[in-house]
Amino acid sequence: MTRGTQMMTKTKLLTGSVVLVLGWCTGLVMAQDPSAPVVAASSIAAGSWRTLTTEPYPGKRDDVSFADADHGWYGTGKGDLFATSDGGEHWEKVASRPGTFIRAVGFVDAKTGFIGNIGTDYYPGVTDTTPLYRTDDGGVTWQPVDLGGKTVAGICAIDIVRTSRIYQGKLVPRTIITAAGRVGGPTGMIRSVDGGDTWTVTDLSDKAGMILDVKFFDEQTGLIFAASSRDAATGNALILRTTDGGKSWTEVYKSKRPAELIWKASFVDARTGYATVMSYDESATQKYIVKTVDGGRTWNELPLVNNGKAVELGIGFIDATHGWVGTTVGGFETSDGGKTFVPAPIARAANKFRFVKTPQGTRVYAIGTALQRLDIAARN
Repeated sequence: MTRGTQMMTKTKLLTGSVVLVLGWCTGLVMAQDPSAPVVAASSIAAGSWRTLTTEPYPGKRDDVSFADADHGWYGTGKGDLFATSDGGEHWEKVASRPGTFIRAVGFVDAKTGFIGNIGTDYYPGVTDTTPLYRTDDGGVTWQPVDLGGKTVAGICAIDIVRTSRIYQGKLVPRTIITAAGRVGGPTGMIRSVDGGDTWTVTDLSDKAGMILDVKFFDEQTGLIFAASSRDAATGNALILRTTDGGKSWTEVYKSKRPAELIWKASFVDARTGYATVMSYDESATQKYIVKTVDGGRTWNELPLVNNGKAVELGIGFIDATHGWVGTTVGGFETSDGGKTFVPAPIARAANKFRFVKTPQGTRVYAIGTALQRLDIAARN
């Protein structure tokens, strides 16, 4: 791999020729929107992914976020933020902050969103130590989120949950925002349960060595997708679950193979979800995903592909049976809940999948070395 593809750090795992590559970590795929309509697998036409026109970038982009069917944003490791107002047909650079590495993006609506920065001491050229920004003008200007003097090293994922609570006899909308990271560690979580007005910061360095993704179902119940150690050569893939808003965590999955971590996750509802098991050991050619059908309490491993070069990245499922996985050699697709996979026309290193409802059905976005879109008609 070249510097342009961001394979920056190589560490010998064994005395042989096995190489650990810890550079694709430029970017959970953030879990899909569970409100997306269920679509029959047979209605998804193979080969209908379309590459959208974007500014050239020498590597992969990590995240794309849509507030609605028209308004979306993606960022780059150069600190550039791009926006669209027509569903991705056209993109405009709305902000540039050199020294910031935009790793995660999450928008609440067309104006208000949050931008996660990977932080310093991991990628060359990153000088920005602010982990999380807020924008209230569609990304044109950013303000550091006030963390009350506390901080985390960096952010790899942003999760937004819309829920409601009873307040003074009325059902009041409530937006919960959780940001966590990072690849390479140290680990921490930033969280707001009031739409970003106030925040708490939690040090998770005693729970996980790296955190790559986060998913909450409500104010109390959530998951973090992680590695057991900051040492990628010896760490195991790890999933932790909380039922008290992140005050305590329980281990619900840990791989038995070294040089693995959980990279991204995708949930179709509060019970059924999938996650990628990223392996850096090229001698371990069999790659896996994991699946839960009980809200993350237990996980089962499913084989993806037998290819030591297929480093797993993003994952996205539109329903319980049909989904996609991005890897460094291209994409894979399943229509039977992960039992079998076939190659899919997805560009290399798809790091995040997003699902957006439209009047016609659902749009699936995949971002990595390219930004692609798949339009799926709603089932009659």
